[in-house]
This record gives sequence, structure tokens and C-alpha cells, in this order.
Amino acid sequence: MDILTMLPSSFGYVIFTYLYSWIMVTYLAIKVGGARKKYKIEYPTMYSDKDPVFNCIQRAHQNTMEVYPLWLVFQTIAGLVYPLSASVLGAIWVTSRFSYAWGYYTGDPAKRMKGAYGYIGYFGVIILSISVALQLLGVF
Repeated sequence: MDILTMLPSSFGYVIFTYLYSWIMVTYLAIKVGGARKKYKIEYPTMYSDKDPVFNCIQRAHQNTMEVYPLWLVFQTIAGLVYPLSASVLGAIWVTSRFSYAWGYYTGDPAKRMKGAYGYIGYFGVIILSISVALQLLGVF
């Protein structure tokens, strides 16, 4: 069976959301690489004892990578049944990770909360995934 006939036609929006997330993750990784050069933090050292701003840049990327796999799972599950809603929620989450990182990059960890609106997108795809699971189980 052809995959294009199995997926909802608007699943393409979900794929574009994945691509947007790839841009975000790549951007965060590049920022860490630049910070490593600027603050002279050699691999495999993860954090600096002297440069808290480097640590903030590293944490912005690391925290994103900690939640990214689960977001991908929930984004996929939600997108299979609710592709447009999942795409909007996914775009909110991805955009919030930029805001989160830019706040963190100031060196003041409290400013990372500028990305807190991302919980709308993150919990949104979790709720949609729960809805999909309940539908599969015949609950509604």
C-alpha cells in the first residue's frame, strides 16, 4: 500500500512542522558550537566552571534535546488524526524553543521563561494523542 494514500492529505503540514523543528534544533546546536569557541570550552566538557553564559547556552540546547524525542512522538500521533491542529500546536512549541533559548542566552536563567507559552503546544499535542488513544480503544 502506498504511504501517500495511508496518511491524511494534510499530513504534509505535520512534515513541514518537523522540518521547522529541524531548523530550530540545528540553530541551537550551532549556537552551542559558537559558544564553545568563544568561551574556549573543549569537548567533551559539557559545562564551564568559569562561564555561566556558556552554561546557559548549553542548557537551552540540552533541555530542548531532552524533550524533543517525546515531542516528536506526540506530534506524530496527534498529526495522524489531527494534522492541522497538531501542526499549529507544533509550530507554537518550536517557536517557543527559540524564545526560550534567546531568553537563556542573556545569562539570566529566569529569562528562559519567555518561552513558557510553548507548553500550549506541548501539552496540546499530548492531549490530542490521548484523544487518539481513546478513539482507538473505542472510548469515544
